[in-house]
Amino acid sequence: MKQYSANNILNLALLGHGGSGKTTLADAFLYYGKVIDRIGSTEDATTFMDFDAEEKKRKVSIGTAVCPIEVFDKKINLLDVPGLFDFAGSVSEALCAADNALIVLSGKSGLTVGAEQSFDKAKALGKPVAFFVNKLDSTHSHFYRVMSALVGKYGASICPVVVPLIDHDVTVCYVNLITGKAYSYDGINAKEYPLDAYNDEIQGMHDIFVEAVASVDEELMEKYFSGEAFTEQEIIKALSFGVKNGDIQPVFCGIGNSGAAVDLTLEILTKIMPSAAESQYRAVKGDEKVMLATDESAPAAAIVFKTIADPFVGKLSYFKVISGKVTADIKLINSRTGSEERLNKIMFIKGAKQEETKEICAGDIGSVAKLSSVITGDTLCAENAKVTITPPEFAIPNLTLAIYPKAKGDEEKIAAGLTRLMEEDPTVKFTVNNETKEQLISGLGEQHLDVLVSKLKAKFGVDVILQTPKVAYRETIKKFVKVQGRHKKQSGGHGQFGDVWIEFEPCDSEEMIFEEKVFGGAVPKNFFPAVEKGLRDSVIKGTLAGYPVVGLKATLVDGSYHPVDSSEMAFKTAAAIAYKEGIPKANPVLLEPIGTLNAYIPDDNLGDVIGDINKRRGRVIGMNPQQNGIQEVVAEVPVGEMSDFSTSMRSITRGRATFSFEFTRYEEAPAMIAAKVIEAANKE
Repeated sequence: MKQYSANNILNLALLGHGGSGKTTLADAFLYYGKVIDRIGSTEDATTFMDFDAEEKKRKVSIGTAVCPIEVFDKKINLLDVPGLFDFAGSVSEALCAADNALIVLSGKSGLTVGAEQSFDKAKALGKPVAFFVNKLDSTHSHFYRVMSALVGKYGASICPVVVPLIDHDVTVCYVNLITGKAYSYDGINAKEYPLDAYNDEIQGMHDIFVEAVASVDEELMEKYFSGEAFTEQEIIKALSFGVKNGDIQPVFCGIGNSGAAVDLTLEILTKIMPSAAESQYRAVKGDEKVMLATDESAPAAAIVFKTIADPFVGKLSYFKVISGKVTADIKLINSRTGSEERLNKIMFIKGAKQEETKEICAGDIGSVAKLSSVITGDTLCAENAKVTITPPEFAIPNLTLAIYPKAKGDEEKIAAGLTRLMEEDPTVKFTVNNETKEQLISGLGEQHLDVLVSKLKAKFGVDVILQTPKVAYRETIKKFVKVQGRHKKQSGGHGQFGDVWIEFEPCDSEEMIFEEKVFGGAVPKNFFPAVEKGLRDSVIKGTLAGYPVVGLKATLVDGSYHPVDSSEMAFKTAAAIAYKEGIPKANPVLLEPIGTLNAYIPDDNLGDVIGDINKRRGRVIGMNPQQNGIQEVVAEVPVGEMSDFSTSMRSITRGRATFSFEFTRYEEAPAMIAAKVIEAANKE
């Protein structure tokens, strides 16, 4: 593949809701660019971009795939991005490398939640956005209904550019509103279609188009009001300006399965969407925040936007060169670690394959293998021009499950495998709960975690099962008691003797408070530490269900000893006896962990979400209106009721809600809940 300057490179992320046809459209683009010899099918697992074994098995995209095409004297790096919410981390990866976003809509499903979220994420990062209405050959597909939804949502910024002429629900041809020419298609092959006049629908689109073009330029606005026609050059210039400034979102259409109208889309995209040369990146140089331009003459700087971890091939790092050029055998500094990294072999990415190259210039995308200490988000830069490019932000995982090996002793393999997979996917979190002794894995949804389980088995040979995590309950007491603990044992020679009187009472403390108020030497001072040790060892397990005891004050007030038979061990045992005797008499209760929930919910779903929170024994403590019809709901909910909350929220709000949940405190569990927990604990 020949080298292109940044002015002739277009980095394009295909975003949108799952099932909108992004991967098939990518195949159509690749077919038009002569990279592949046919358009694949997701249903048959034959698409070029879905090359991972899990993708072929599940027939959905689960990771960002990259492949360039060379068309119209430009290089377009296509980034095909998963549409399922569970793999939202890939959106962050792709938008880190892409200069533009093409949001793919199904002509049947229209403007969906995934499309709206893709739009919001792209705009938040300052990326120009275009839309492609796909699947116009599907039953009940309706381009003009989709256009109406887009205009209703995003207003006058929506600008139709390629529109279909539809007759009796069949697309007859596609009209390029820039040139006024129409084309019919046999597969990917175009033939100019004689169009004498626009029908009402296309005339309406043309009017919207002309108004959008005129709105970005005063001279064009004057020509528009005077009834003068725009030249093609004026239209391209105005569209380019409007798209770059975010004032215009062009709309294209076609059929990914057949390739119809993809040539029009690609040609116009290369003319109106900003090239890589026009992109800037937020960065830190020294203590100063700067905007790093895509400059081919500047010192080398690149950001790693994606990592693939393979136990056999090793780590593969995808990077975008922001400035300068990256050459084979170059030595760069990792700005995060300060260590030197040698890029022995650099490659262009072509789906599942890589093509070795001598250099990758500013604005272009490549990959490098076996940079063991480099992770997603790292900046690789020249030593004499150190800079840190702002890394992508990833969604916080909100579904946590316990992970157990099917074969005993594989716990370390789980940890090792997940450590590698976390390098590949920053939206995965792995922790060990030292209290419940469980390994915990967190992700963005059930399918996300299911894929991780499959990868653990396929890549690292570990078969696991997922379970609802154990809840870290606590126990405490509610009343004062005074009890004796007496340990006496005689078995020839020196015996064992320890005798203590201890007062147990409630207090406000996470750890047990120990005091002594012994008078007259009833218990010698040198045995006080042994008594305390016996109690601290005991409070690790409560008498109700075996959970740690908190909020307990223990005071040693009296006792007796034997000058020969008393020992530290004897007094430690006596203290444990006092604990076992006293705590059941002190009205012990079970405490459950309570967390604070901050949920951001569309107004339309507010009632259903609050109802769900109430079913979980939650208490809503506040609501705060946000922008764009969103309400913040603040609630306190028992941790034990939250295991499937993320799944429920996605179902109720169709993926529109976001939330965070953090542990706050412990409080007494209701009697019915406590009885179930105690019964379950006693069965173990």
